[in-house]
Amino acid sequence: MLSAIKNRFTSLLQLILVIIYIIFEELIWEGIAKPIYEFVHSLKILQKVEVKLHNVNATVILLIFVTLLAVVELAGIYSGVLFVSGQVLLGVSLYLSKIPITAFTFYFFKITEDKLMQFGWFKWLYDWIMRGIDWVKSCKAYIKMIEKLAIVKVSIKRKIQSLKQKYFTKNSFFMTKLKYLYRTIREVLVIK
Repeated sequence: MLSAIKNRFTSLLQLILVIIYIIFEELIWEGIAKPIYEFVHSLKILQKVEVKLHNVNATVILLIFVTLLAVVELAGIYSGVLFVSGQVLLGVSLYLSKIPITAFTFYFFKITEDKLMQFGWFKWLYDWIMRGIDWVKSCKAYIKMIEKLAIVKVSIKRKIQSLKQKYFTKNSFFMTKLKYLYRTIREVLVIK
């Protein structure tokens, strides 16, 4: 009896962690934060900053990283509080506005990882989090959800492609009507 309750609790915990991880990984990271991270990383001015950061003291790097991380996490918590308290639009807006800061924080971590790992407690915490992520990814629920998500992604891509073919090809009925409307408006505005 106690073993069955423990197994159900573990399964529920796994499911909750899997759902949270998939939401953050697939929707927020892949859809929003990763493109921002890649854009930030490609900026020439920040490549010069990267070189300069390698000469900065590890303690200063840690303080900057912890500050960025604290701001991001507090904004996330506060946006959740706003959302739950009924201020949905404000909560969602705050959460969306923190995503670029999160991407920059991740970028900062990637370029200063060697300095941050000089702190034993930081390395231990990072390794512990990575083991947790590996555990979530090894769960059957995660594997099944990712497989289903891959099918959904393919289906969505097909539907988008179908809509593009139907409405946005050069000679489609929709584009022909849109061009006609544009020409008509342009002629009306030019005549006056």
